[in-house]
Amino acid sequence: MEQHLQEILAGIPAPDSAAMDAALRRQASLAKPPHSLGSLEDISVKMAGMTGQIASPVDRRRLLVFAADNGIADKGVSSCPKSVTLMQTLNLSRGLTGAAVLARHFHSELEVIDVGVDADIREPGVLDRKIARGTRNFATEPAMTRDDALRAILTGIEAADRAKADGVQIIGVGEMGIGNTTTSAAVLSALLGLRACETVSRGAGLTDGALEKKARLIDGALQALDPDAGDPVDVLAKVGGFDLAAMCGAFIGAARLRMPAVIDGFISAVAALCAFRLNPLCAAYMIPSHASVEKGYGLAMAAMSMQPMLNLNMRLGEGSGCPIAFEIISAAQRVILEMATFNEAGIDDEYLSEIRMNRRFQGEA
Repeated sequence: MEQHLQEILAGIPAPDSAAMDAALRRQASLAKPPHSLGSLEDISVKMAGMTGQIASPVDRRRLLVFAADNGIADKGVSSCPKSVTLMQTLNLSRGLTGAAVLARHFHSELEVIDVGVDADIREPGVLDRKIARGTRNFATEPAMTRDDALRAILTGIEAADRAKADGVQIIGVGEMGIGNTTTSAAVLSALLGLRACETVSRGAGLTDGALEKKARLIDGALQALDPDAGDPVDVLAKVGGFDLAAMCGAFIGAARLRMPAVIDGFISAVAALCAFRLNPLCAAYMIPSHASVEKGYGLAMAAMSMQPMLNLNMRLGEGSGCPIAFEIISAAQRVILEMATFNEAGIDDEYLSEIRMNRRFQGEA
């Protein structure tokens, strides 16, 4: 498994610079002041680098939600009982959760994948890829073996492969698992060399005492288990979760296939950071959706030099920001494809020469 992952990572292509240049030229020719559509223009250029085309349809979208339980939840790090993982996994598959409703509203497919829920699930809408019935409690021992972490990563890669084979043009990466803001904060602290007080937040709504306990448990585990910050697989194995590892794999798989992958909130961002640390080229195929209110989210974004497109004060998880982002990405593709150029609009763009020159002088696109 180790060698297989390394071969996949080595096969991730660089973004298509010629296509990005062509998209920039196309944007410059459209009948509008330079960069007046802001992030929509930036998204279209990044998409060109992914797909190799000036504009590509994103009509078939799929939200991947990886579900798993986390042993650290036994320590009371969440305000929700562990049973919520199972119930919300089922409710996702039945179209009843926030992310499921948003996916349906925005015409996105939803695939729910059990990679480690602590229950036997016999539900047609839940794909069984269970590695174990939850991870172990990392406050007392490593969350999983290295082989299990690799299996989870490869499971995420498989999900991206399956999406591509089905004709999906863009994926979103989400999760369901009580305790996974704790695992995410622990992984983020390990990767960035930070104390837990810098990366933890209240998750679903912890009291001050529970929040302090959460940070204390993470710091103690990082000291005892000593995960290798230079080896994201080791970090995931020691203090991560099956959901996080599978999400990391989905980002890797999408990058290998030149397929756009949308980051949801905090947990998704930490998974994306793990993929980025395994191969920085993965970032060229990621698009952040919304800014999570979890404080660690901004740290993960900064570590990848990314900025989210939206700030809706969301903190639900489940991949809920992805269907909204799909629509914005689709709009960016429509604009670059269908908007009239200055020539087509019958407008002499000579009046913009000074503005363009000033932007070039300032080093702007």
